[in-house]
Amino acid sequence: MIRHCVFIRFRPEISRARRDELFAEIDALKHTLAGIVAVYTGSNVSPETGMDKGFADGFIVDFDNAEARDAYLMDPGHKKTGARLVAAAVGGVEGILVYDLDTGP
Repeated sequence: MIRHCVFIRFRPEISRARRDELFAEIDALKHTLAGIVAVYTGSNVSPETGMDKGFADGFIVDFDNAEARDAYLMDPGHKKTGARLVAAAVGGVEGILVYDLDTGP
């Protein structure tokens, strides 16, 4: 399984409602793309102050395998929402951190 973790530093003027809309777009992809096991979205709730380095919001998508993750990355819906996330992030792509883990079978 591949765990696709995306953390975002949203620009201050991006409302909670807008963040939730963007996360809902990511979540909706599980209904159209094969191989998505689960989608988790939300804000950081860690008590370790400052450890998030400003990446206070994010989402995780679990995929059956790398092929499903790669299909998601090429999907037009993902690309459209990805562009919106970049536009909403501090410094564009600089405000987004992506980290994928292979968690095994």
